[in-house]
Parts: sequence; C-alpha cells; structure tokens
Amino acid sequence: MSTTLPTPDQVRQYILDGLPCEHVEVQGDGQHFEALIVSSAFAGKRSIARHQLVYAALGDRMREEIHALSMRTFTPEEFKANH
Repeated sequence: MSTTLPTPDQVRQYILDGLPCEHVEVQGDGQHFEALIVSSAFAGKRSIARHQLVYAALGDRMREEIHALSMRTFTPEEFKANH
C-alpha cells in the first residue's frame, strides 16, 4: 500500500486514463476529493451508472489511495447548459 497521498492532478489523470472525458477538474486534500467530470460516455445514463463508470476508471485506487470522492457528472450538452 502506498504511503504517499495522491494529488488532485494524479486523480484527474487516473480518471482520464480510464474514461474518455471532454473535461475533468479535481480538487482535494489527498484523501477527500471533489471532481467535475464531463464525458460523452455519460449520455443516457443515470447518476449511479455515471459514478460506476468513474469508479471503474479508478479501479483499485478507489480502495487503496482515494478515501472519498464526490463527483458531479455531466454530458458535454448538460455541461454547456449548466455552465
């Protein structure tokens, strides 16, 4: 198990490595993170299914390195309409 806490940039890269995204922002303190994720992969999916895609992209890191992740997920169209 790693003793080094991940940075927000590392978490962002983990998400990008496992999920095609148009935009990802991550903030956090090494244990608790907040992410804004925009991906076409979310189209037609409910919130829980979107979160499962992100958890799948993070894989074992979600259990081993990242203790808490809150996320807001949008399709590109939803993001444009809300921001």
